[in-house]
Amino acid sequence: MEKILERFLRYVSVDTQSDPESDTQPSCKKQLDLLKMLKEELSAMGVEATLDEYGYVMASIPSNCGKEVPAVGFIAHVDTSPDASGKDIRPQIIKNYDGKDILLDKASGLSLKVSDFPELADYRGQTIITTDGTTLLGADDKAGVAEIMSAVQYVVEHPEFKHGDIKVGFTPDEEIGRGVVKFDVKKFGAQYAYTMDGGAIGELEYENFNAAAAAVHIQGRNIHPGYAKGKMLNAILIGMELNSLLPVEQRPEFTDGYDGFFHITGFNGTVEEAEFSYIIRDHDMDLYEKKKKVLQQCVDFINAKYGEGTASVQIRHQYYNMRKEVEPHYHIIEKAVKAMEMEGIKPHIQPIRGGTDGANLSFMGLPCPNIFAGGHNFHGKLEYVPLESMEKASKVILNIIGLFAE
Repeated sequence: MEKILERFLRYVSVDTQSDPESDTQPSCKKQLDLLKMLKEELSAMGVEATLDEYGYVMASIPSNCGKEVPAVGFIAHVDTSPDASGKDIRPQIIKNYDGKDILLDKASGLSLKVSDFPELADYRGQTIITTDGTTLLGADDKAGVAEIMSAVQYVVEHPEFKHGDIKVGFTPDEEIGRGVVKFDVKKFGAQYAYTMDGGAIGELEYENFNAAAAAVHIQGRNIHPGYAKGKMLNAILIGMELNSLLPVEQRPEFTDGYDGFFHITGFNGTVEEAEFSYIIRDHDMDLYEKKKKVLQQCVDFINAKYGEGTASVQIRHQYYNMRKEVEPHYHIIEKAVKAMEMEGIKPHIQPIRGGTDGANLSFMGLPCPNIFAGGHNFHGKLEYVPLESMEKASKVILNIIGLFAE
C-alpha cells in the first residue's frame, strides 16, 4: 500500500492552479493532468471511475455489508489557489520536528516562526511538510485528495472491512468559486457526503460564510495636471475615498469567529477610470444583506458628491451558509465527531471562514459538512501540513464509512 506521504508528494508536483479569468470548465487544462491521474489510479485499483468533460472525477465502491445503508461520499478539490504560485513545488520534509522556527528559504530569510504561528508547538516530534518559501504547498486540498485515495486503497485491499456504497468525487476550480457548478449530484449517487477540505486536525464545520463578489467602477475625468484645478476628477483618489467609507474594523485582519468582513482584493486604474474588486462575507444572512447595502450606500455617497455615474457597483452572489441545509441531518455531524474520537482526536466544531464545495452541494440536495485535511496557512508560501494529521484524516474517513454500515 502506497504511503500517504508518497501519494501527497506526487499530487503536489502537478501544477493545478485555477484561473479566475477563464470562462472554461475547468478553468485550465493543467488541472486535468491530475484529474486524469486520479481516474487512472482508481481504475487500477479496480474501482469504477469516470472523468467527464467538466473535470469531475466520480468513483463508486459497491456495498459489501449485506444490508441497506445510506451511500456516503467523500470529496476534495484538485486546484490550488491563484493567490500564490503552484508551479514547481519543492516540499521540505521536517522529520521529528523540534518545535523551533523553520527556515523555508535561505535567500529571502522566510521562516515559519513559532511566535507568529504558536500552533506549531502542537506538532513537536511529528513530521511536518512545508514549502521551500517560493510557492504554496497545495495541502489545500491535495492533502484531502491523498487522504481519500489512501482510504479507498485500504477499502479495496481489505475486503473484510464492511461498508455501504462509497462514493468519491474530485473537483476542479473550488478556489475560484466554481467547484461544483456542473456537478451532477444525482449521478454522484451519495445520500450524504463530506468534503475533506478543512484545516487543523479536529476541525469539523457545517457553517460557512454567505458570500458575494463586488466590482466597483469609478469614472473620473482626466485633465492636464497643470490646468486641472476645478476640473479633474481622479478616479484613483475617488476610489480610495470610497474604500475609506467602509468600516475599518470589518476588514479581514480585524475579524475572526463569526465576524464578517469587506475585503478589497484588487485594484487597477488611472486618473480616467479605476476598478476596485471586493469580496463580502458574513455567516449571518441579515448582516450579509446589510453589508451589500452598505457598499451600495458608499457608491451612492460618491455619486452625490461627484456627480451621478461617477461610481457604480456590480454585486455577484457566490454561495450561501450551508447550516440550514445540514442541521436537519445532524446525525452526519455526530458520526464525524465519533469517527474523530475513535482516533483520539478532540473534535473542534467551528464556522468555516470561507466556503467549500460542500456549501453549494448542500443547497443542491447533498448535505455535505467539512472535515479537517490537516493543513495550515493555506494560499501562501507559509503553508504546511503535519503528516500525522493526514494519516489521522484518512482513518477518520474509514471510521465514518464503518459507522454508516453499522
